[in-house]
Amino acid sequence: MKASAFVYPWDVNGDPAAGEWIAGLGVPQVTLASAYHSTRALTPRHPRHRVVTAEHAAVLYPVESERWAGRELRPYAAGDWAPGDAFGEACAALADAGLEVHSWVVLAHNSRMGAEHPETSVVNAYGDRYPWAPCIAQPATRTYLVELAAEAAVRPGARGTELESLGWYGLAHLHAHDKTGGVGLGDAGQYLMSLCFCADCREGYAGQGLDPDALAVRVREALEPVWRGASPSDGGWAGVEKLLGETEAAATRAWRDSVARGLQEDAVAAVREAAPEGFQVLLHADPVSYHCGANAGVDPAHVLAVADGVVVPCTGGAGLVTPFAEQEGAQEVQGAVIAANFTVVSGMGGRPHALGDDMARARALGANEVRLYHAGLASDGDLDAVRRAIRGL
Repeated sequence: MKASAFVYPWDVNGDPAAGEWIAGLGVPQVTLASAYHSTRALTPRHPRHRVVTAEHAAVLYPVESERWAGRELRPYAAGDWAPGDAFGEACAALADAGLEVHSWVVLAHNSRMGAEHPETSVVNAYGDRYPWAPCIAQPATRTYLVELAAEAAVRPGARGTELESLGWYGLAHLHAHDKTGGVGLGDAGQYLMSLCFCADCREGYAGQGLDPDALAVRVREALEPVWRGASPSDGGWAGVEKLLGETEAAATRAWRDSVARGLQEDAVAAVREAAPEGFQVLLHADPVSYHCGANAGVDPAHVLAVADGVVVPCTGGAGLVTPFAEQEGAQEVQGAVIAANFTVVSGMGGRPHALGDDMARARALGANEVRLYHAGLASDGDLDAVRRAIRGL
């Protein structure tokens, strides 16, 4: 099983030993961020700093000015946390250490864009906007995301890319001082609170035969018992149907699935057009299409017919691998990459000391590659455990 470790440019730049210690993990590849959201990150081994604060979503390279000329929505440059061509500098250092570099591109997750262009954000049935979540149904936002995917993915030196959050983002958001866990929403409540009611989504619901105003009322009514502490006895999609009604639930999902599939097709096509032959395109993906977030909800058969494969969250168990592995018999998806993604940072809920067993379980379920999140954030003890597990591959 081929393994790749995630890193940020600031894990590498300014540290002459970075390439050596990353290669020393035993991985042949790194997945290096080229476009990323705001974050505050530890750098436990860096000789110049211990904490990096990326203040807003940004690209970590100089943008192509002609591509973005005259566009209202355009990428933001990074500040002093990743100056100049931070990606290119790190890519060169990692390549010198014998590592293959793939770009890591975060797309529909951008709080600064939501703050400066609030009309681009998902707006829920109560009228609350989610500035971290661009609505992917809006034509201008879709154009921006497709252009960003092509530019940020195909950087000099990159042999492939992994596209994160290429789909709907919703209520759930890893955010500083987050205070949204007081009510247990479950899958159903998360879905209802993630339904967008911007003008474009209202038009989309109407195209599915729904009255968008009546739908918003229905969503609010359906959530009332949830706010009082009740939850549907049925989990998953059955819970959504129970709260919202089967007809309404199916119509909203049909709209959202079609929007996400179209965006995924367009973005992958744009990357392929810009990339050299043999450039690999993977999506961070969840096999439940109505799920939102960094691992975009997808239809497994569709996404494996569009991209070269998927990166699947497996820290809590490798079960999400199975729906993708079941597609491998189809002619159009044979040879697809199914990469099991494991958090290897103990302080972030990872299990580095169980990584060998976890990788074996994922392989038994159909995974054929491994991703390790995140080499730059992990302690030396966690990385020692990773080295031992990788040797076992």
